[in-house]
Amino acid sequence: MYRRIKKNRFKNGSFFKASSQEKKHKRLLIISKFFSYLLALSFAGSIFIIVVFAYFSKDLPSPNQLTDRSVELSTKIYDKNDDLLYDVYATKNRTLVSLENISPNILKATLATEDSDFYKHRGFDLIGYIRAVFNMLRGGGLQGASTLSQQLVKNALLTTERTVTRKIKEFVLSLQIENKYSKDEILQMYLNEAPYGSTAWGIEAASWLYFNKTAKVLSLAESALIAGLPQSPTAYSPITNPDNAMDRQKYVLRLMRQRGWINSSGQKEFLTEDDYNNALAEDLVFAEGSTTLKAPHFVMYVRQKLIDLFGEDLVENGGLRVKTTLDYKFHNEAQKIVFEEVERASNLLVGNSALVAMDTKTGAIISMVGSRDFFDTDRDGQVNVTLSLRQPGSAIKPITYATGLKQSYTASAVLFDVPTNFPQDAPRPDYVPVNYDGLYRGPIQARYALAQSVNITAVKMLRLVGIKNMIDTANSLGISSLVYDPSKYGLALTLGGGEVRLVELVNAFATFGNEGIYNPFYTIEEVLDKDGNVIYKHQLESRKVLDEGVAFIISDILSDNSARSPVFGFNSELNITGFTVAVKTGTTNDIRDNWTVGYTPLIAIGVWAGNNDNSPMHSSLASGVTGAAPIWNRAMREYLKNFQDEKFKQPEDVIKVGVGKITGMKPFSDIEDTRWEYFIKGTEPASYSNWIQELEICEDDDKLANDDCRDDDRTDFRTYIRFTSQLPDWQEGVDAWVEEKYDDERYFPPNEISDYEKDK
Repeated sequence: MYRRIKKNRFKNGSFFKASSQEKKHKRLLIISKFFSYLLALSFAGSIFIIVVFAYFSKDLPSPNQLTDRSVELSTKIYDKNDDLLYDVYATKNRTLVSLENISPNILKATLATEDSDFYKHRGFDLIGYIRAVFNMLRGGGLQGASTLSQQLVKNALLTTERTVTRKIKEFVLSLQIENKYSKDEILQMYLNEAPYGSTAWGIEAASWLYFNKTAKVLSLAESALIAGLPQSPTAYSPITNPDNAMDRQKYVLRLMRQRGWINSSGQKEFLTEDDYNNALAEDLVFAEGSTTLKAPHFVMYVRQKLIDLFGEDLVENGGLRVKTTLDYKFHNEAQKIVFEEVERASNLLVGNSALVAMDTKTGAIISMVGSRDFFDTDRDGQVNVTLSLRQPGSAIKPITYATGLKQSYTASAVLFDVPTNFPQDAPRPDYVPVNYDGLYRGPIQARYALAQSVNITAVKMLRLVGIKNMIDTANSLGISSLVYDPSKYGLALTLGGGEVRLVELVNAFATFGNEGIYNPFYTIEEVLDKDGNVIYKHQLESRKVLDEGVAFIISDILSDNSARSPVFGFNSELNITGFTVAVKTGTTNDIRDNWTVGYTPLIAIGVWAGNNDNSPMHSSLASGVTGAAPIWNRAMREYLKNFQDEKFKQPEDVIKVGVGKITGMKPFSDIEDTRWEYFIKGTEPASYSNWIQELEICEDDDKLANDDCRDDDRTDFRTYIRFTSQLPDWQEGVDAWVEEKYDDERYFPPNEISDYEKDK
């Protein structure tokens, strides 16, 4: 039955016609339902997306924070010639730069590596997202597919967590910043935010870290290496993984050659074959570790000064630009000299040295070498010995003699270098100083006593002027470590019995060279904030602390090579041929500290040599010949080589007067030759010394004439010298010296009256 009906219906065509219409109706119904469902799904999806966007947008940071937020910016410390010394930062070393100050090579390498369609898309890569979803569904984990806009959002506004929530927030914010900022602005912000390894955030910091140069001059090869770092700064670090870094660089160059990038004009570009090959052939020269910290002792000192001025937060995050007083070119040579000479003196058990160079006229520190090697932890290299308290030995003597000049003692004043006891308060025994060479010179004028660094005469001068007065002079010259305390200091103070800082002693000597005008030493010239506004500028704090005549005479004595030559020789390390240089050495009795400090009207340089652990150096170390002196000599010559000799200016109230070589007073031509000496007007000798005695002597017994001898005309007049000490307590030593050393009757005036009697 079924077969028949079916057959009949196909025969007359009616059944076929009904079936075709029914199918057409069904298709229309299906299509209608599909589009209805699609429309509903799209509507629901749109609602879902809106809800999702609204949900995740409620806690999103504002895109405005990319420009309005407080960015951690490193403080940059420069030398006087704008040579970058150091970046100070808390956790991120960052310097903001504009696109025009970034090499085009880095722009191209970054685009080719990170987002070749950056100038084409609107903040996200749809194909990349689809690829990431498929990879994720296949178990590949959450993928990136991030554009530069999204990476900027991640680096600047969000965390680096790898979650769906963060990716959605990243997507939303990338759309917002693409709508708010231009492509160039986004690229610039990305390059200033990208992590490039270590503490370097942003292209400028990375450029200095790896190649010690600004990002503006990066070569193609250098740019390719840096552009490859953000994906994994640790894995591709040229510092810790150099092989991986070079492989990554080659990969970046290959991407630039094969994949290319779209430029800001919307054109596709590729690296040429020649540029590609040249970049591969270039030998990269990486910055040494120390180049990121030049003049380390100096910059660490400056950093602390900045913190004292502005607080730690502003210094580490505020993007300050600091111009200092350091001359890095000279400082680098000084550091080299210190290192080489310490190595050379190792046989003398000299393990360390420090050097300070200072502008004589201003107090500006030109070099601060705190140790032989800052990075030598075995020798406590990071200790800045220029700021450490050490005993100065005889280097402190000029301050004692300057105090004497202030009290009208003169450079021709005679002091007696003879064995002398100096009583001290009980229960302390008498102080009996000795000279470094164990010799005694007898009567010696102050010029030669200071120039030859005689100990006993310096102690006598301190006794004459007073310890408190000497300390007052030292304090006025900037030596703050010496504070008057009768229980603390004795007469050994003038031989280095009180501890001082090298930087302060150099400052004091600079004051001598600056005509008695004291300028406290300083290191910071100017500080600019991140916007270029001057927030600090050094002002000189000049103070007249010494009469210029006193300063001049001290400088003249210390630069008198002839005066010091009996001890140090004419061609010692203290002599700088062709230049007028004042200099003083010092070595402690136990040979634990060795000093040389000298100056011209232009520069003052001081050097300390010794050991940080205070162990003694070799007993054969000779002050002025070995230890600190060779370092000082080389450093002084290095600095002065570009200058002409400048002599110390003679003040109007200083005159040159002839004095007796024996008495230091008006020359008594019968018994002494004349030499020339400088005096502050009013202190020059106007009379003969009272040591000169013209006595009437009885010819018969060489005693003082009596009346009988005179009546018989048995007398003659003879000239004698009676050496008399400044203090009665010292006379015994003087008399003993004369008795031992002289056989000329002129030094033994009679004190007995003649027994001569007239003939009856």
